[in-house]
Amino acid sequence: MAEKGYQVIARRWRPKQFSELVGQDHVVRTLGNAIEMGRIAHGYLFVGPRGTGKTTTARLFAKSLNWEDGPSLEVPEDSELGQAIMDGRCLDVIEIDGASNNSVDQVRDLRDECQYAPAQCRYKIYVIDEVHMLSQQAFNALLKTLEEPPPHVKFVFATTEAHKVLPTIVSRCQRFEFRSIPADLISGKLREICDTEKVEVEDAALATISRMAMGGMRDGQSILDQMISFCGMKISQADVLEVYGLASPEQISGLARALSEADFSAILKSTDAFASEGIDLYRALQDLQEHMRSGLVARIRGESDNLELSSEQYARILDALRAGEESVRSGLSDKANFEVTLFRGVEAGRSRAIDSVIREISGMVPPSESKKKTESVASAQQIQASVVEVKPDVAKPETEPELAPEVDSELEAEVETVSVVKPEPIETLPEVVLDAEDVEEPPPTQMVQEEQEPIRLPASSVSTPVTAADDSESGKSKLPDSQIVDEAKIAERVKTLSGATRKIFEEDFRGTYVAIERIDHDKLI
Repeated sequence: MAEKGYQVIARRWRPKQFSELVGQDHVVRTLGNAIEMGRIAHGYLFVGPRGTGKTTTARLFAKSLNWEDGPSLEVPEDSELGQAIMDGRCLDVIEIDGASNNSVDQVRDLRDECQYAPAQCRYKIYVIDEVHMLSQQAFNALLKTLEEPPPHVKFVFATTEAHKVLPTIVSRCQRFEFRSIPADLISGKLREICDTEKVEVEDAALATISRMAMGGMRDGQSILDQMISFCGMKISQADVLEVYGLASPEQISGLARALSEADFSAILKSTDAFASEGIDLYRALQDLQEHMRSGLVARIRGESDNLELSSEQYARILDALRAGEESVRSGLSDKANFEVTLFRGVEAGRSRAIDSVIREISGMVPPSESKKKTESVASAQQIQASVVEVKPDVAKPETEPELAPEVDSELEAEVETVSVVKPEPIETLPEVVLDAEDVEEPPPTQMVQEEQEPIRLPASSVSTPVTAADDSESGKSKLPDSQIVDEAKIAERVKTLSGATRKIFEEDFRGTYVAIERIDHDKLI
């Protein structure tokens, strides 16, 4: 009898029970509850990165549904039907590779086979791996069967690229997200394997392997299998770094320090060392980013990060390193692009944001000066709140050219007849007593007196409004005849003005006069 061939660690250590599945507790709990409650859906979609257990979970689920005394979450090891399912020998659990069986004719054959009852199991289960590789026509041929399959048929789809699966397929399935497995869980599983296989391995070597696995358990087990073939039964971190061309943590830490200190000679020296040792520069750039990220997290938490960098500098350096990834990975000269990326990181770390510079400069103002300025502003605001400003009819400042258009000289001469007279000091001026009923009622948008009391204003401060104001009872004008302006003539002249000039005349000029007429003498005192 021929000896059984060697199986790699990834196959020998494939989970045989849901309890052995690492890092996917949410999937195990959901499927276990569905089995116990009898709520078995007709279609499932498993989505996640490579090597996270999608196909293995599909097999475990099929075994839990079809074993002799099932369905149940746990299946005894001595179940013949369960062992056949895990070995791929069961006729009623059909695994299909979507990449090589993606034509519409093959999907039509599958649809026809669904009509037949299972031969030896409770359910006929179709596991389609890499389902996103099916063609558009194949997806369409599967839609009706997937939506209303026979009661004895279940579909399990697995894919690493869920965005390529048609929404009409996704909507007919229950979707499960398989997460990347944390490095510490991968390291713990690898330690269990090494202890069982009698392999001596350093913890630092396992940590490096777990980091290289990028969240995939299968990748970590494959790397461990390769290292056993290279080193034998004793594995060190130096061996792992040598085989896979990785930079040591000490080298990455030294490069990060040179980056923070803007030591260009040290950066060039480290780059030359990486190139001579055959280190993968793209992988070194990723490790450097992870090191800088750890420093940023430590800085945010208030812990010691061994680098004299602010959180803003960390963020800018990380942006520069991430921007150079593509050039290092696919550029013509990875070494030159690696050096340029590091130099840009140095410059990014030394730059400052303008808002932080402004805050720093504003913080340098002496407290006494700041207090004096605050008091001045407060007093000015109090004066402005209690006094109504009297605006004379003067030209606009030169800093606002759009508000100072040219005015017709003839119209300007007419307007001067109603110009505002600057009031003299209040103490030396006689008072003019006006009844409230003699004063023209202001528009709703203007200030209105709260009490109907006589308004006392200095004689020289009472100016003529744009329109003549006559006493309706006496029929006599309150103002000298020389100050009465022909309203019709002014309105005719206003029509000939440009839009900006008319706006100044009608809004600003007239609004200023209304405000002057309504000055409260008591508030001025």
